[in-house]
Amino acid sequence: MNVTGTKVTMDEIIQRARRGASALAVTSSKAKDRALFRMAKHLDLGREEIKKANAEDLERARERGRNSAFLDRLKLDDARIDGMCEMICSVAGLQDPVGGLLGSVVMPNGLNIDKIRVPIGVIGIIYEARPNVTADCAALCLKSGNAVILRGGSDAVGSNTAIYEAIKKGSMKEGIDEGAFILVEDTSREMVDAMLKASGGIDLIMPRGGESLIKEVMEKSHVPVIKHYKGLCHIYVDEAANIQMASDICINAKVQRPGVCNAMETMLVHKKIAANFLPVAAERLQQHGVKIKGCPGTLELVPGAVPASDEDYATEWLDLVLSVKIVDSADEAIRHIARFGSGHSDAIVTDNNDTANEFTSRVDSAAVYVNASTRFTDGGEFGKGAEVGISTDKIHARGPMGIEELCTYKYVVHGTGQVRG
Repeated sequence: MNVTGTKVTMDEIIQRARRGASALAVTSSKAKDRALFRMAKHLDLGREEIKKANAEDLERARERGRNSAFLDRLKLDDARIDGMCEMICSVAGLQDPVGGLLGSVVMPNGLNIDKIRVPIGVIGIIYEARPNVTADCAALCLKSGNAVILRGGSDAVGSNTAIYEAIKKGSMKEGIDEGAFILVEDTSREMVDAMLKASGGIDLIMPRGGESLIKEVMEKSHVPVIKHYKGLCHIYVDEAANIQMASDICINAKVQRPGVCNAMETMLVHKKIAANFLPVAAERLQQHGVKIKGCPGTLELVPGAVPASDEDYATEWLDLVLSVKIVDSADEAIRHIARFGSGHSDAIVTDNNDTANEFTSRVDSAAVYVNASTRFTDGGEFGKGAEVGISTDKIHARGPMGIEELCTYKYVVHGTGQVRG
């Protein structure tokens, strides 16, 4: 059901969602997959309405002075709509996690204890100008048997509504309960506060947005929260790195989509390779419009670079800005990441296996890469179809959260009359 205005309370929305969750929990895999394919079809059929609504959202965002990275996250074109359709179909092709056997043991007293994967229940997603989240989360939650309450930001309300109407039409043609996914068009703070206070009604909240949104959700929520926290991602170019490979990886990680959470924000360079690597890499970065903020050694090697402060090294730029630091060793790079990183994604470029192993062992992030771009931290790239978020927490789920991470488990115990003495 599409929920508009302030007359519908959050309690009423949650009641519909809980009914939807109960129905989804026992919906067959085939029925869910048919619904997903229908959702993709109707998303494709509705692309002109979606693009029209998105164009209006973009125009309002420009009038509000939103930056280029923000506009990039908000923009929907044919390629991105195609991507959403493909994502939904790929989720339909995944094995249904619900009911999966995670473990089984027969105790000495004859009790047979099975550990079974089950949906979490009702999930709340609070997100900003990321209209693709509407389709991603609806598809992933449906496949994993969860109902979802979607509350997007005011900048993308037209785009979110157009996407929602298309996929809802497809799902309902296959008999999916109307409470399976609900878009809350009321973008007031009161509705967010009501979601955050809904302990016992909503089982999990996931915020998708900037650092300020996530901090606010963490501070106010009475509901368990999994953080899709900031992506302050690092790439360390080791002394044993292949310079061409390192340059290509860093260019990709910074400029392909600078406004996303898995883009590189800080580049660390070993002092022994800095003179050969930095001028070449920096020139390529600057040709793409990247502003470089660096340490004193960087300033000597990179014309046009400006001094970097500790505050800069702690900043997720989400833009064509890059912090650079020359380090004495891999150990210093690892310690820098421990101090300034956000636990999202970090990479090393090196041909030295021992150094690579040390890096992957000591860097405590959700995804740690050797000789690859951090841009791969993504549900689709990890074979999950998509993700509801990239968890930087360590409990329950970590990294891209797909359909398996949207499940918990319960124990099913079979006996033959046993009683405890």
